[in-house]
Amino acid sequence: MAANTSPESPLPVGEVSRLIGSWIDRLGAIWVEGQITQLSRRPGAGVVFLTLRDPSYDISISVTCYRQVFEAVADVVSEGARVVVHAKPEWYAPRGQLSLRAAEIKPVGVGELLARLEQLKKSLAAEGLFAPERKKPLPFLPQLIGLVCGRASAAERDVLENARHRWPAVRFEVRNVPVQGVHAVPQVVQAVKELDALQEVDVIVVARGGGSVEDLLPFSDEQLVRAVAACRTPVVSAIGHEPDNPLLDHVADLRASTPTDAAKKVVPDVGEEFERVRGLRDRARRCVEGILAREERGLAHALARPSIEDPHRMVDQRAEQVASLVDRSRRTLGHLLDRADSELTHTHARVVALSPAATLKRGYAVLQTAEGPVVRAPEQVGAGEVLRARVAEGEFTVRVDESGA
Repeated sequence: MAANTSPESPLPVGEVSRLIGSWIDRLGAIWVEGQITQLSRRPGAGVVFLTLRDPSYDISISVTCYRQVFEAVADVVSEGARVVVHAKPEWYAPRGQLSLRAAEIKPVGVGELLARLEQLKKSLAAEGLFAPERKKPLPFLPQLIGLVCGRASAAERDVLENARHRWPAVRFEVRNVPVQGVHAVPQVVQAVKELDALQEVDVIVVARGGGSVEDLLPFSDEQLVRAVAACRTPVVSAIGHEPDNPLLDHVADLRASTPTDAAKKVVPDVGEEFERVRGLRDRARRCVEGILAREERGLAHALARPSIEDPHRMVDQRAEQVASLVDRSRRTLGHLLDRADSELTHTHARVVALSPAATLKRGYAVLQTAEGPVVRAPEQVGAGEVLRARVAEGEFTVRVDESGA
């Protein structure tokens, strides 16, 4: 389709359309899967027009087929059905419109859908999206609950009424979206992301009533499963009834069998909690009373002990023994003092008897030179030298005569 063009030599629209058409004509036929969203069967017309949509993305393409091609599946195919189409791309030059010319249409059966879901389930499980350790615990008492459900649906009514009956003060942030059909997946994904972005939302509940396998397909869509896996807020899946098991149940942090069951699992019952608090309060009171009674018995037992009941009894019992020990200690100390006094007297007498003063009293004298040394031999003094003589009653001086005697 490459062409040499410039602002001075542009291609006409018709030529561009012709070139696009020639390029598309070279494309071969392909098998395409999608969901029929619009179906036009005009009476007498030989061509049937329908729109094929990808339910996971906001993308559609027009499909045309001859009446006999559609008549082969007209009894089992209608708007909302999932089909597989063998078609060849066509370019309608006058309008510049791309479409598919279907040569064969096959409805997608329930068995085939379930097989595809099982394959997708294994693939997502291998990635760890369903792992138990990824599950986030629900808050005990959520202040604000995000609810994704159909507008004015029984699921919305069940969740709101049961939750408010259990805990009247609970608040909801509701997002009403299509819960089946081609627009369900993108709008449910958007609603979940909006609620997850709100900091005050404590838990998100995705609820829908029962339905066929085809009706619940949006809640097994890979895009929705990955969006829920990426949520920071705990998500509760409440899709269909007990036997229904879309892939959302596996990736959600909690699976509820019904919307009513979701309300019971997300919101505590005020009556039950009141009874639980009262039971715990009674149990605490009994525990405290038991502790007090046990301590009172222990205190009474302690007070009944003789040492506490009559604390002076032990002192009185020991008073005589203490007095006896005191008298004994006094007598012992007296004997020791008397003996020490006698020994001291004897020692003093011996000291007195042996002292120089006693010798002097017996008439002896001590001669000392003028310098002070005691004269012990005649050779220590000379004639005419003055000496001091000490006697018992005092001292006096003497002079050595000339003879030295």
